[in-house]
Amino acid sequence: MRAKQMPSSILTRSKSPVILFFAVTILALSFFFFFLFSPSSNNTTAAITVPYRHPSVRPETSFVASLEHFLAHKAPKIPVSSDDTVGSVIDHDVRRLDERKFVKEMEWLRGDPYYPMSMPVRVYVYEMPSKFTYDLLWLFRNTYRETSNLTSNGSPVHRLIEQHSIDYWLWADLIAPESERLLKNVVRVVKQEEADLFYVPFFTTISFFLLEKQQCKALYREALKWVTDQPAWKRSEGRDHIFPIHHPWSFKSVRRYVKNAIWLLPDMDSTGNWYKPGQVSLEKDLILPYVPNVDLCDAKCLLESESKRTTLLFFRGRLKRNAGGKIRAKIGAELTAAKDVVIEEGTAGEGGKAAAQKGMRRSIFCLSPAGDTPSSARLFDAIVSGCIPVIISDELELPFEGILDYRKMAVFISSTDAVQPGWILRYLKSFSSTQIREMRRNLAEYSRHFVYSNPAQPLGPEDLVWRMMAGKLVNIKLHTRRSQRVVKESRSVCTCDCRRSNSTHSNPIN
Repeated sequence: MRAKQMPSSILTRSKSPVILFFAVTILALSFFFFFLFSPSSNNTTAAITVPYRHPSVRPETSFVASLEHFLAHKAPKIPVSSDDTVGSVIDHDVRRLDERKFVKEMEWLRGDPYYPMSMPVRVYVYEMPSKFTYDLLWLFRNTYRETSNLTSNGSPVHRLIEQHSIDYWLWADLIAPESERLLKNVVRVVKQEEADLFYVPFFTTISFFLLEKQQCKALYREALKWVTDQPAWKRSEGRDHIFPIHHPWSFKSVRRYVKNAIWLLPDMDSTGNWYKPGQVSLEKDLILPYVPNVDLCDAKCLLESESKRTTLLFFRGRLKRNAGGKIRAKIGAELTAAKDVVIEEGTAGEGGKAAAQKGMRRSIFCLSPAGDTPSSARLFDAIVSGCIPVIISDELELPFEGILDYRKMAVFISSTDAVQPGWILRYLKSFSSTQIREMRRNLAEYSRHFVYSNPAQPLGPEDLVWRMMAGKLVNIKLHTRRSQRVVKESRSVCTCDCRRSNSTHSNPIN
């Protein structure tokens, strides 16, 4: 009994209010930490934010280095036996998914006051056979050192794949364990009825450049059949499916069959040279930045390069291009001999990359005219180099322009003005040193939006992709509903006629 009474006797004998205060405080803190860290069946601690568990992991921005690590540590050691491949899909499968989807959407409508504009975006990532995913990544990894592999115009094939490797960066983030991810605006779901969007992880650019022509076309057809056989595809006719088609040549032979899907593109190419009319639009598709060819000039680099930027205008690249890129030759002829201007023909390989990086870091402005398409990877090289882009491309649509204001860190010149003798240099020289400093400060702030990495970073391009996608969800649902309504009505109207026709005529498709 004395042992039980000891704490109260001590307090009774103590006449000091200070000791009493400390005793009560310690007792209160003990209760606080007990309830804070003890397990609870009613999820008492569920609201506590858990910090990122790997703060020491430095984001990898090199595609090759990131891929090496991914294949060594994340890729399955043996072929995956289970995937989302379906045999034959019947209308019942599609209706069943549609009913489950309806139930889930009604839950969200009643329970979430911001639905359908709520975050995070819920994405179902298809588990495709490895010939569409891991096998192609291994193919790149095992051949990327073959620098002699060039396109018809002399561009290194593997460098082009790196420029358009947005499919890898997005997929690697989506399938990473949740404990390793930093992005909070997108979450992978395992049930299709819970998904806002469906991601198709097919590496269209790698297959285009590294497979033989007929082998590539055959793989495209197989991927097309695999995706369009999915109940979710049939339910929406692909309107809520995301296809990474970032190189304008990739997936070209079968694009017309997936025109309803959301395409991830380098630009809209309104000239019609790369995409057929009606295939792409700002309403349904999304423009993503190229992966920069040069290294990021970070805060330290920007400070050190400040006094070295003595070149007014810099350009290094191919002067002979097709379509809208023909303006390059005219501008090159006009500026080649100008003072404080460097215009160089680009070269392939690491030497060309180093020369471009060095030139951009020593220049105030960097010329970014159209290439074969309205966009050019050079724009994003300039941004991450701290060199103010001079954009000459009348038909250009820019990545994330609904979020970012490019006027604050780039100069826009029309093609008409650009070819007028002396106009470009007079205009650039009219900028004050204060204006230039302000634009460079904005460049330093904006550069993070164009650097892909693993793990994907908040405010990085992967993050902005899903912010832009969230804005498309209402329209996607609207067009899906309309297509379902029209299909059902047309089927109900023609059911009798179709049956009668089928009983008297043979099917012309064998």
